[in-house]
Amino acid sequence: MSGPMALEPGGAGGDTLSLRLAGDRTPARRAPGHDTDGEAVDRLAAELAEDIGPAVHPYEVAALLESQGLTAEIIQERYGHPNLFSLASALYERVPRTFPEPPRAADPWRPDHVRCGLRGALFALPGLAYLLTGPLWHAGRDLDVLVVAGLVSWAWGQALGHRAHLRMATGRREAGLTLLKGAPLGALVATASGALTGGSGVAAGIAAAQSVYLAAAGVLLVLGGERLLLAALAPLAVGAAALPWWDPGTVPRLALPLLSVLGAVAAAGWALRATLTTAPAPGGARPSALRSLPYGVFGLSAGVLVLLEGRQHPYAVVVLTVSMGPAEWLLYRYRGMAVAALRATATPAAFRLRSTGVLGLCLLSYVLPLLPAALLAGAEPAPLLLLAATLWTALLLQAFGAAWQPAAVCLAAACGAASATALRSLPEAVALVLSCGTACLCLTVCAVRLLGRPAPHA
Repeated sequence: MSGPMALEPGGAGGDTLSLRLAGDRTPARRAPGHDTDGEAVDRLAAELAEDIGPAVHPYEVAALLESQGLTAEIIQERYGHPNLFSLASALYERVPRTFPEPPRAADPWRPDHVRCGLRGALFALPGLAYLLTGPLWHAGRDLDVLVVAGLVSWAWGQALGHRAHLRMATGRREAGLTLLKGAPLGALVATASGALTGGSGVAAGIAAAQSVYLAAAGVLLVLGGERLLLAALAPLAVGAAALPWWDPGTVPRLALPLLSVLGAVAAAGWALRATLTTAPAPGGARPSALRSLPYGVFGLSAGVLVLLEGRQHPYAVVVLTVSMGPAEWLLYRYRGMAVAALRATATPAAFRLRSTGVLGLCLLSYVLPLLPAALLAGAEPAPLLLLAATLWTALLLQAFGAAWQPAAVCLAAACGAASATALRSLPEAVALVLSCGTACLCLTVCAVRLLGRPAPHA
C-alpha cells in the first residue's frame, strides 16, 4: 500500500476536511421544506443522546446512524448534510461526552458465611470431651501427656493441611492420597510423643483418641466435610449438654467421646474414598516437603502461645477457638476489600494507603468483639486480644504465600513467653503481653509492606 486509505466517500482529502468543517459550512443543496435552522438535527441529537454520549469518535455515531436506517437521501433532504459522516460530526459536537461506569464486578473472595460460622463451632466443640472425661484422669499427673500430644497434632496438622492443598492444585485424588498417608502417621507420632512424657494408661488412651480425632478432623476440614464432622460430634455435644442434670458414670463418659472419634474416622474415610475414585491427574511434580515446614512451625508456636494463655484463663481459650470462624471470614473479606481498593485507586501510594486502612479495619473488627467476651470469661483482655491479633495477622500473611515470616515471628514469641514463664522472670500475663505485642507489631509491619503493593492482589 502506497498511501493512506480513503475512509469516507469522495476521497481522503476532501471528506476529511469536511469532517472538520461540518458544523460551519452551508450544504451545497437544500430540498424544499429543508430545516434551515438545525432543529431537525437537534431533535435527532436529543433522541439519540444516550447512545451518542459514550462515543469517543464521530465514526461511532456514523455507525449508529447507519444502524438506524438513515439513507443518503434522508440525510440530505431532512437534515441538510451532504453525507453520513457530516451529520455524525454534527451530532457528536452537540451531545456532551458521558462515559458510564462499567457494572461492578462480582467479589471473587466473597466468604461463605455458614461455612465460616460452622468451622468456628467445630474448633470449639471437641473441648467438651475434656468435660466428660475430666473425672477419669488426674490433671497434675496426666495433663502433660495431652498437652504434648495436642501440640504435635497441631503442628503436624498445619503442615499436612498445607501440603494437601498444594496437591489439590494437581488433583483431588492426589490430595486424598497425601491425606491418607499423612493423617494416620501424624496420629501415631502425636500419640507416641504424648506417651513418652509418662502419665497413666487412661491418659495415654485419651491422648491417642485425641490424636486420632484431630487427624480425622483435619482430613474433613481440608476436603470440605464440615457438616460430616458436625454430625460426628453430636454424641459428644449431647453428653456434655446433659452434665448439669445427669452424672453419666464411667462407661458413658468414655463411650460418648469414643463414639464421636469413631464417627469422625468413618466420615474421613468416606471423604477420602470419594477422592480416590476420581481419575488421577496427568503429570504434576510433587512439591517439596520443606514448603510445608513453616506451616508446621507456626502450628507448634501458636499451640504454645494458646497453651500459655490457657494456663491462666481456660475459658479464654474457648473464646479464642470460637473466634477462629469469624477470623476466617475476615480473611476472605480482607481479600475482597483489597481487590476493590485496587480497582478504585490509580497510584501505588494511594493503594498502599487504602490497603493499610482495610487491614486496620479487618484487624479491629476481629479483635474488638473479643474484649467483652474476655471480660465475660473472667480473663485479662490484653493477653487475649494481642494473641488473637498475632494469630490473625500471621494467618493473613500465610494466605498470601508468606510462610516463613509469620512462622519465625510466632516461634520467637512462643520461645520468649515460654522461657519467661519457666524461669519465672516475669508474670505469665506480662510475658504473654510483651511477646504477643512485639510479634503483632512485627507481623503488621510485614503485612503493610507486603500487601501494600498491588502485585499480591492482582
